[in-house]
Amino acid sequence: MNMENGCGESESVKITSDATSDVLLSEHVRIAVERYFKQINGHPVCGLYDMVLCEVELPLIKAVLVQCRHNQTAAAKALGMSRSTLRKKMTQYSLE
Repeated sequence: MNMENGCGESESVKITSDATSDVLLSEHVRIAVERYFKQINGHPVCGLYDMVLCEVELPLIKAVLVQCRHNQTAAAKALGMSRSTLRKKMTQYSLE
């Protein structure tokens, strides 16, 4: 996935683990959504966009907060949002 790195430059986000090597985050999302469609076996889907955002947003916020040592100003900057938006999301996910 191409993202701005906070300096106005674009960079790809790659995830490396024991199971995968240099796999883009967007590829992990694609695979997860394809698995979801296989699991629901043709049943109607509703609200997929919001469901995916919620599934990604919470661990993203948690990881950034840990990386920033729970400094909300730094975490908000890293996430590209205002501190007040971060606080609202922390309240939404009971991260206070």
